[in-house]
Amino acid sequence: MTGHVTRAAVAATAATFLLGLAPSAGAAENPAPPAPAAPSAEHRAAALRAAAAPATRATLTRFFAREGAVTTAAEDPRISGATVPVYTLAPDFVAGREGAPVAKLEYLAGTAVSSDGRKASLWTVPANGRSRSWQVVNIATGDDETRYAAKGARTLPGGTVFREPQLDAWFVQRHARVLPLDEDAVRAVGAAGTTLAAYQDRVRKAYGDKLPGSAYAKKGKAGGYGAAPAAAPVAAASAGATASGPSPAVGAAGIAVLVLASTVIVLRRRTARGA
Repeated sequence: MTGHVTRAAVAATAATFLLGLAPSAGAAENPAPPAPAAPSAEHRAAALRAAAAPATRATLTRFFAREGAVTTAAEDPRISGATVPVYTLAPDFVAGREGAPVAKLEYLAGTAVSSDGRKASLWTVPANGRSRSWQVVNIATGDDETRYAAKGARTLPGGTVFREPQLDAWFVQRHARVLPLDEDAVRAVGAAGTTLAAYQDRVRKAYGDKLPGSAYAKKGKAGGYGAAPAAAPVAAASAGATASGPSPAVGAAGIAVLVLASTVIVLRRRTARGA
């Protein structure tokens, strides 16, 4: 069976179940826009179970063994730590909508570790329209999601760690402060960071005419708002799994049925960067 999973599809699926399930900081407590809704402990636990499931581990075994560094027989991947919520720059924030948080929840991510120490990120979303049942829909090399979540917690405790996908840059925001977490973010806002208002002004100027529904987006131009950086596809890790790069998004109104054992897990290689 052949199919494609994109960041937009993952975001649509996760947001349907997660956004609004946990309370955000109120305006009285936070003069800046409220923090995005956070996944509950129940959802985190369900996502972790999906990441640690035997079918996932079998796919990970082939994923880590695909380049011959470790044989399939010798490979014994393990899941390290808990899952973390992954947020990306929100279109409503870019558009300047009042009260919009800086980022939106896209998926939950966990880290798998190979027997030789290599790492991979597991993207998980609700499965089959059921908020208590989760599945892995993507495996990407490296541990960007959990690594930057940890760095953001150290840099600005209590803040929201998010990614600006157009730059592949990671930031952390709390109240009126936005601080960079990687070199791409430093190039965008400087080593000392910036104010939330200044950050919003920058992204509005950069992406305001490229939001979903814009003439730019309708032309199908690559690299517009919300486009994930292209990643070189890797070999399929198992029968029935097809490596894929970015592809047309599944509509936000449709929930993708992405069953781990019978459909596609997208496998991506990305360049490792220091945190």
